[in-house]
This record gives sequence, structure tokens and C-alpha cells, in this order.
Amino acid sequence: MKPWILGLTGGIGSGKSAAAERFAELGVHVVDADQVARSVVEPGSAALAQIVDRFGVPILASSGELNRAALRERIFTSVEDRHWLERLLHPLIRQEIWASLSRAESPYAVLVSPLLVESAQHEQVDRVLVVDVPEDLQLQRVLARDQVSEDQVRAILAAQARREDRLRHANDVLVNDRDLSWLRQEVGRLHDRYLQLRGAGE
Repeated sequence: MKPWILGLTGGIGSGKSAAAERFAELGVHVVDADQVARSVVEPGSAALAQIVDRFGVPILASSGELNRAALRERIFTSVEDRHWLERLLHPLIRQEIWASLSRAESPYAVLVSPLLVESAQHEQVDRVLVVDVPEDLQLQRVLARDQVSEDQVRAILAAQARREDRLRHANDVLVNDRDLSWLRQEVGRLHDRYLQLRGAGE
């Protein structure tokens, strides 16, 4: 039976990872789309072998893992290469995400995906929770956390779905503009609500 799935998303620095962590602590089965995307190209995987066939050994780091920076450079300069890579990886990632969600034994499962809206994954879930944060605070948090330039952060923000687009698809919005203990408390409150919805078959 397909589990009841909550899609959890938010922009960079919004706190979606901290929210996901709290759901996991509460016993909810959490699947992180970013982790799945990394796992399908681990050393020894068929997908990594195909990537090396196409781009050559320099696409690997000395550890034998995929050199993500080198790959990013290749696919940003070649639309053809980017489309080839998407055709290879997207079905594998999708398959792995749904296989993992179907193994959930908790009353509901959470799919954490920064691209939930852009990739149309929101159409596959029962409810969407957006962790939202005012842009100036988002900028502040990412600068402090990642030690990158403001220009880089703004470029990432520009590449992600606009806040308005994410919020338009949200069933629930958690405005994360306070501290971590408040966020954890809010996730606990939402968890109780989802258990009720699940129980009511909504």
C-alpha cells in the first residue's frame, strides 16, 4: 500500500534539513532526495560507469568518486551533455525515492526535496509543507554557514524556485524566522496534525 507522503521543501538556508531531522527523531520515515541523488552515482554503480564512459576518467576524483565540480562544469557548458545526464539519472533517482518511501513503516513518510516544485514531485505527494524564511535572513544564514560570497548565494537563490511558486503549492507553511528550539516545537505540532489527518484518511 502506498504510504501517506508529506513533501517537505524550502529554499537554501530555510531550515528544511533541521525540520527533516526533527521529523526523523519523532519516528517518521524520511527520504532525502539529495542523498538519493548522491547514492545512485556511488563508486561501483552502473550509473557512474556510464558517466565515466561518456566523459572520461577525469570526471572522477582521486578517491574514485564522482568529481561533482568537474561534472557541473561539463553540463553547464553543454546542453546536450546536461540532457544526457538528466535522462540517465532522473529515472534512477525517482525509482530509488519511491522504493525507499514504500518501505516506510511509520504512519506517514516525508520526502525532503529542494526541487519538490520544480521537478513536479509535489504532484506525487499527499501534502506539501514549505519551510519559509524572509530572504534577508536566508542570505545571512547561508553566508554564515557556507562561507561563500553574497553573489554566489544570490545566484543559488535565483536558480531555485521563487518563494511565491513554492508557497503557491503549499498546504502548510512554517515560517522559520526564530531559533532552533522553536522550529523543533513547530514540527512537533505539525506532526500531531499529520497523524490526525492520516487517521482521518485525508
